Amino acid sequence: MAKNDLLGGSLWDQYSNKVTTLMNNPQHQGEITEEAAAAAGHKLIVADFGAESCGDAVRLYWEVDPATDTIVNSKFKSFGCGTAIASSDMMTQLCIGKTVQEAVKITNIDVELALRDTPDVPAVPPQKMHCSVMAYDVIKKAAGLYLGVEAASFEDEIIVCECARVSLGTLREVIRLNDLKTVEQITDYTKAGGFCKSCIKPGGHEAREYYLVDILADVRREMDEEKMRAAADAGTHGDFETMTLVQKIKAIDSAIDESVRQFLVMDGGNMEVIDIKDSPEYIDVYIRYLGACSGCASSTTGTLYAIEATLKEKLSQKIRVLPI
Repeated sequence: MAKNDLLGGSLWDQYSNKVTTLMNNPQHQGEITEEAAAAAGHKLIVADFGAESCGDAVRLYWEVDPATDTIVNSKFKSFGCGTAIASSDMMTQLCIGKTVQEAVKITNIDVELALRDTPDVPAVPPQKMHCSVMAYDVIKKAAGLYLGVEAASFEDEIIVCECARVSLGTLREVIRLNDLKTVEQITDYTKAGGFCKSCIKPGGHEAREYYLVDILADVRREMDEEKMRAAADAGTHGDFETMTLVQKIKAIDSAIDESVRQFLVMDGGNMEVIDIKDSPEYIDVYIRYLGACSGCASSTTGTLYAIEATLKEKLSQKIRVLPI
C-alpha cells in the first residue's frame, strides 16, 4: 500500500520506514494454539487489551518454557489502525527470547525507539504514540497472567503521561527543582504532554486521573505557601537585628519555648524577658528568673550559658543575656 493511499503529504512523512513496512507486512501476526504449545512442553498465555479512547485492541500470545520462564515464541492479533499493528509487531519481536520477568520491563518507549529509522527522529506522529502504550499494557497483562498477579502490580509509581512514561513524583520534583511555571516548560523538561496530549488537561482523547495543568497548579500553590511561611518566619526568626522591640521579644520567647523553657519548668522554674537594649557591639537581653530558678546557683552559670548559647545560635551572635 502506498503512503499517499492512506494519508496526504506531511503527516504520512512523520511515520518511519520501519512503521510503514510493518503496517503492510507484520512479521509476527497470527496465533499460537494450545496444542502446539503443549506439544513442545510449553505454557500458552493469551492476553487481551483494548484502548477505549480509540477502539483499538490487541491480543498477545506467549509460548513460555516453564522451566526457564523464557518466551520462546510470540504472536499477536491487532484490531486497529496501521500504527497499532506496527507497534504490536515490534512489541512481540522484543518479547521473544526474554524471560517473562525481563519482558515486563519493556515499555512503550522501548517499542517506539525500536521502530525508529534513526535514533533522534520519532517513529510516529505525537497523536499516535498511544498505540505503543497499548503494546506496553498488553505485556503487563500477559506477565500478570503467567505469574498469577495483577497487571497493576508491575507499576510502582503513578504514571501521568503514558506516552513518555513520566510519573507523578517525577513531575512534582522537576517543577520544584526548576521552578517551572508553564505546561510547555514541563514538556521541554520531561516530554510529558508532548505526544497524544491527553495528560495536559481534560478533554483529550482519553480521560486521565491526573492532568499536567492541575499538577502544575498544585505544586505552584504549595511553593507559594512555603514562600509565604518562610517570609512569615523571617518576620519573627529571620533578621533579628532589624526587628522591632516587640518582634525581638516574640522571637526570643519562641526560641526559649522551643529549646530551653521545658527544662526550666521541669525543675520548678521559668524565666521572662524584661527588656532588650541595643548597642553597636551587643544586643543585651535582660531576663528575670521565676520560681525555683530565681534562687538556683546555676542561674548565673550553666543555665545562663545555655540560654545565651541558644539565642546566639537561633537569633544573633551579638546577644548577651543578663539576669536581673
